[in-house]
Amino acid sequence: MSIAPDSLLLALAPVFIASMAAEYWLLRRRGLDERYAMRDTACNIALALAQQASDKAAWFATLPLFACLHQHRLWHIDAGWPSFIALFIAQDLLYYLFHRASHRVRWMWAAHSVHHSSTRMNFSTALRQSPLYPLAAMWAFWLPLAWVGFEPVWIITTVLGNLALQFFVHTTLFDGFGRLSLILNTPSAHRVHHACNARYLDCNYAGVLMIWDHLFGSYIAQDPAEPCRFGTVKPVPGNNPWTVMLAEWRQILSDTRRASGAKQRCRRLFGPPADYTK
Repeated sequence: MSIAPDSLLLALAPVFIASMAAEYWLLRRRGLDERYAMRDTACNIALALAQQASDKAAWFATLPLFACLHQHRLWHIDAGWPSFIALFIAQDLLYYLFHRASHRVRWMWAAHSVHHSSTRMNFSTALRQSPLYPLAAMWAFWLPLAWVGFEPVWIITTVLGNLALQFFVHTTLFDGFGRLSLILNTPSAHRVHHACNARYLDCNYAGVLMIWDHLFGSYIAQDPAEPCRFGTVKPVPGNNPWTVMLAEWRQILSDTRRASGAKQRCRRLFGPPADYTK
């Protein structure tokens, strides 16, 4: 039975659930089961299901735009391993740019902050995604791939495959992959990314390939003397999915209303989030 490309993450749900169960079992054996909390995990799952629905709607709404760009593509690209590898690398670079922008543009941070709002780090944290990502224009970052010449269906599959691989860096059970850690994102590097310690803010934006962080100077290794504290600098109270999803949007609305003049309003909408609530 074939799987629709935009349903890939839902199709992998049994793998994610089994991984969470195994992680919890191992943590419990080590006396670290407090790293999971029922309400936190339930919130993560609820947000994941809502995000999948909104993501499917976003792909449906934007697919004509991808198709239009593909009709005016720069090159004709045949299917095959070379084109798949090229697409994967190009998409991972665009993910890095999207991820970095999500930490530097407040409008985008309003959606992405949901993923950072948990004070725990485990596999279920990977599911803590905002249904409002389409409003933050995440889809727009993949448009150049269609214009270059990649089929829209390939793009969708690669984007979701990349996100699926990122599920496995959300854990405290292990750190890295030896020398491959210079190339690949690792749980250790991603824990630093999720940390709200001042020295760890805004770094390690990698999706799958860590090479972009090394190349663009955004890599920070964890200092053994400073353990990671997870969450956002301004904590989001409770684990109500609606509260978590809308917290930063409400703050943006409040700050924008108090702004004086168009320039200040624009900065509060699109300026660095660290200037306000991050």
